[in-house]
Amino acid sequence: MKPAYWLAIIPFIGILSGPMLHNEVHPLILGMPFPLGWIAVWLVITAIIMLILYNLDPRNKEDDR
Repeated sequence: MKPAYWLAIIPFIGILSGPMLHNEVHPLILGMPFPLGWIAVWLVITAIIMLILYNLDPRNKEDDR
């Protein structure tokens, strides 16, 4: 497995770690309780990481034939 593919594990760890460590309503993130706000932020971060992995994959740089 290429080292760049290890980036894909970051969202998994990030989404699961926040609510487990701090499962309370306060503080609020963007007006949402902390666990819900944490997951919403990590969904955006996950999309960015997947875009980076897509651009790093050499199979996506080949010309379509």
